[in-house]
Amino acid sequence: MATKKQFGSFQELVADSTKPILVDFYAPWCGPCQIMSNILDDVKSKLGQRVQIVKINTENYPDLASRYEIYALPTLMLFRGGRPVDRIEGVVSAHQLVERLQLFT
Repeated sequence: MATKKQFGSFQELVADSTKPILVDFYAPWCGPCQIMSNILDDVKSKLGQRVQIVKINTENYPDLASRYEIYALPTLMLFRGGRPVDRIEGVVSAHQLVERLQLFT
């Protein structure tokens, strides 16, 4: 399951992690985002502790959405060492996402 959490600094969240963080930029009104949520649950069950999945509501954090140029929802960004290393826009299958994430875990 993806983690919904409040944070003081997004940069600290991604920089302090010892494992890759997959950030799901979404909005509650977005239909494809709802589909992606179920897919992310499946991905988490397959990858376990090798990756952390965090959901960011772009309506609550518009500055983050702007900083990372989030123009389409859902947008998934993978962070390692505090920096983005991969980006996926739109809905992808759990199988495709697991294969892509395994390149970084």
